[in-house]
Amino acid sequence: MRMTRSRFAAAAACVLTVLTATALGWTRPPEPDPLPKRWQLDLDVGPLRVATVETEATGSRMYYYLTYRVTNNSGEDQAFAPVFELGTDEGELFRAGKDVPRAVKQEMLDRLDNPFLEGQIAILGTLLQGKENAKDGLVIWPVGDLDIDEISIYAAGFSGETTKIEFENPETGETTEVTLRKTMMVQYDMPGSLELRGSEPIKPKAQRWIMR
Repeated sequence: MRMTRSRFAAAAACVLTVLTATALGWTRPPEPDPLPKRWQLDLDVGPLRVATVETEATGSRMYYYLTYRVTNNSGEDQAFAPVFELGTDEGELFRAGKDVPRAVKQEMLDRLDNPFLEGQIAILGTLLQGKENAKDGLVIWPVGDLDIDEISIYAAGFSGETTKIEFENPETGETTEVTLRKTMMVQYDMPGSLELRGSEPIKPKAQRWIMR
């Protein structure tokens, strides 16, 4: 079966992790510091949902979406530029907002009818300190394979913690350096038919910080 571009990207990322761990003698990938040593934002991720939206450009199509709230209690104002990716147990990997028409984004904002909710572009900028300056965001991905059982969301840009690792390419002998960033991973089970689910919320089954 021909591998799609998104599946190839996901597979390559997995291979990179394995090669890195093997080259450094790790039995498991690096973990974040138990006590944060860099700035970190408070992230509250909502349930995952599926919506069908019809546009002139793409016709009727299904999309994943979720909302989140971010609060800056780090002690100083922070530049905020989050990146959300969605991976499935079928090897797919989608960047939020990519291949999502502007009309779909506006339609979902209209449906949710929250005057404080911001899309991926509008929410960029300086995040001021304090609960009173918290922001609500919306992220959207296209639905790919309908026959899936698990989804993982990766949210980066909520912590300043990074670590650099090196691995040696076994074919060329060249050493490559990779920077891993502290990332929030949220996992969801997807029982039943994706087409019949409608907007029924899918609550997270697990959530934790990882280095990715």
